[in-house]
Amino acid sequence: MSLKCGIVGLPNVGKSTLFNCIGSGKAQSANFPFCTIEPNLGCINVPDRRLEVLADICKPQRVIPATVEIVDIAGLVKGASKGEGLGNQFLANIRETDAILHVLRCFDDPNIVHVDGSVDPVRDMEVVETELQIKDLDTVTARLKKVEKQATTGGDKDARKLYNLLLRYKSALESGKSCRTVVPETPEEAALAKEQFLLTDKPVMYVCNVDDASAAAGNRYVDAVREAVRDESAEILVVAARTEAEIAEMDSYEDRKMFLDELGLEESGAVRLVRGAYRLLNLQTFFTAGADECRAWTINKGDKAPRAAGVIHTDFEKGFIRAEVIKYEDFVKYRTEAAVRAAGKMGVEGKDYVVQDGDIIHFLFNV
Repeated sequence: MSLKCGIVGLPNVGKSTLFNCIGSGKAQSANFPFCTIEPNLGCINVPDRRLEVLADICKPQRVIPATVEIVDIAGLVKGASKGEGLGNQFLANIRETDAILHVLRCFDDPNIVHVDGSVDPVRDMEVVETELQIKDLDTVTARLKKVEKQATTGGDKDARKLYNLLLRYKSALESGKSCRTVVPETPEEAALAKEQFLLTDKPVMYVCNVDDASAAAGNRYVDAVREAVRDESAEILVVAARTEAEIAEMDSYEDRKMFLDELGLEESGAVRLVRGAYRLLNLQTFFTAGADECRAWTINKGDKAPRAAGVIHTDFEKGFIRAEVIKYEDFVKYRTEAAVRAAGKMGVEGKDYVVQDGDIIHFLFNV
């Protein structure tokens, strides 16, 4: 599975600048509203030192890290859900993302125009969230009309379950709450909820875009954001996006390290963003390793071996027989699969094995 995140926010808060510091694409960034017209698409490798170590041991022909796809859309403004500005055209581009990166302006700069005339990240957050809620309410209302007859008079049990879920969404949205506040009551309902692709049902990371002086410790704007979302299960990332975008363009590791040191940071914003997204979505990594290829794979925490096998290929899950599992630490210690096996450190696991972060797995299957 590939993680996909959508960037939202008001115009001129630093969305495209953030995109440029984390994505491989280059988005236009300028000091006027709606400079992003077409959605920007980028991709970032998931940083994982373990994959580097495995590659150093195996000397494979290919090293393939896990990736995160990033979608950057036009800035949203009040009324975007009804066609104001440009943002409404592009909400569809983030509907199928796994998570939302909500960029908030948390810096003062008289030379950069704010669409509402002043810096207030909590107000900005509420404006964007309200527009997403309105869009979701339109979607939910339309779907209720479509499924109502089947649910109320047709005796369709699945339609009834969806109808009841949509009613709960509608109630929450009409009271100014996001869909993520509606907790699925059963695993079946959770699956139904995921299929709706509602914007406000997605996990959110609030990205506080600050000046260089606030990159390490934050500032009063960041404190206000933390207070506003303290009851949410959301991630908060503090990043000086403009400087980090400049750092991302540097070829020299030493130069990048020097700039990060000056900001008081050990890791770049891109690395911290990816790790935060993994925490937010409850994701983890397993590896396949050999002479041909060392590769990182992304799965949900709690996934069992067949589900993990299916990430590689659906045939692996359908014909799953067993999984040969090596713990990362054991592979690093013994250096080869044969040595691990000789030391009795290779586990042979069945369908009920819950994959652990860092496992190195060889799947056996038959179809």
